[in-house]
Amino acid sequence: MKALNDKLAQRLERSGMSRGELARRVKSKAIQWNQPHISPDATRVRCWLQGETPRAPVPDILAAVFSDHFGYRVTTYDLGLGDSGLADAGLVYDSSYAATVEVVADLGRADVDRRKFLAAAPFAAVAGVGPSRDWLLNTLDQEPVEGPRVRLEDVSAVKNMFTTFQRMDIFQGGGSGRLVLADYMNAHVYPLLRRAHAEDVRRALCEAAAEQTYLLGWMAYDNGEQSVAQRYLIQSLRLAEESRNPALGAHVLAGMADQATLLGNPSEGRRLAQAGRQGLSRTTSAACLADLWCLEARALALLGEKAAAAHAVTQSERAYEHVDPDGEPDWAEFIDPAYLHGEHANTFRDLGDAASAEEHARRSIGHAHLQRRARRGAMSHAALAVSHLQRRDLEAAHAAGVRTLKLAGQVKSSRAVEAVGDLQRRMRPFGQHRLVADFTERARELAAAA
Repeated sequence: MKALNDKLAQRLERSGMSRGELARRVKSKAIQWNQPHISPDATRVRCWLQGETPRAPVPDILAAVFSDHFGYRVTTYDLGLGDSGLADAGLVYDSSYAATVEVVADLGRADVDRRKFLAAAPFAAVAGVGPSRDWLLNTLDQEPVEGPRVRLEDVSAVKNMFTTFQRMDIFQGGGSGRLVLADYMNAHVYPLLRRAHAEDVRRALCEAAAEQTYLLGWMAYDNGEQSVAQRYLIQSLRLAEESRNPALGAHVLAGMADQATLLGNPSEGRRLAQAGRQGLSRTTSAACLADLWCLEARALALLGEKAAAAHAVTQSERAYEHVDPDGEPDWAEFIDPAYLHGEHANTFRDLGDAASAEEHARRSIGHAHLQRRARRGAMSHAALAVSHLQRRDLEAAHAAGVRTLKLAGQVKSSRAVEAVGDLQRRMRPFGQHRLVADFTERARELAAAA
């Protein structure tokens, strides 16, 4: 026996429509959608209320009917009819600003509700090709467009919250606070995108929304929720384009490049980093440029292009020499010596250059220690440990590995946990050595806690 669809029943009662009226509106909307064969009656509506799930595209048509009636977004999920194509929609770089707003709002609601379909959706290896191309073309040749009327005070409130959440990520890891941020975005930010604004306010609001949507994606990425992260990042890129801020869009592409490389697609990571650098040609953010070169180096190292990777590291360091911290945007706060030297250490680790990896790892560790950044410290200690293993110095590697474990236990970050797992795998060639056994036992305790 089917369960009654209480969600649909509640929406219908709230609308004041009869079953017959709902059937007539569905038929009318179906004609607009070029689906004239869809012609329900009151009896069919009763079946839906009794738990029958209509075939596609009827759920989406019903959602459109209720959205029109109430004057705000109603989804198939709200009607108890599943999640429609939201997982796929999150991968689309839509030319429509209005459509983008609805997709990112739906994405945020699904994230807060912890709907399983979103977490289960796969990471699409080449999903960044179209979005990065469209962003780059529109960034290099875009004219302002007149937009509909929110106050700059509203935008300032949103931007002030960004600093709070970003520092939460930096010091506590992506698994700490992300759902709080998603809830804040759903309740306070995404609704603002639907309201009227002067053009300057609209751009500022899109910039603030893009920054925080990126942060949602980054926090999901750091917490190992890759499909969720990818969808947030693509929608953030679209909002960044709407803000007319090329540096912010390039920053989002850096995040996409980092994710692609981490998940075993260094060619895609390299291409995304290059697209970001090209988009920066008409703007200035030395920190972002340093990051993009840094991430390109990471990808090149995994592709085995040693000379090109070393060149990219040099370019990253040169770009960072021009950074003016007071002139950089808030989102660039994490792009500093602790971060860059840590990533350079990973580049040289993957190139098998143990001496250079150790040098950069130690520099990163020093900066991270002064800032009390446990996640960055854990990842750089892991790189240091690997450099010792590459020199066959198990005792030094074990000591650095223990420090990695201690720091990783202080944050909610799957990347820090994965760095520990990588270190475990690299210790296996040392067999049953007591230091290997000790580290394995300590790592098991961390994994259990995580």
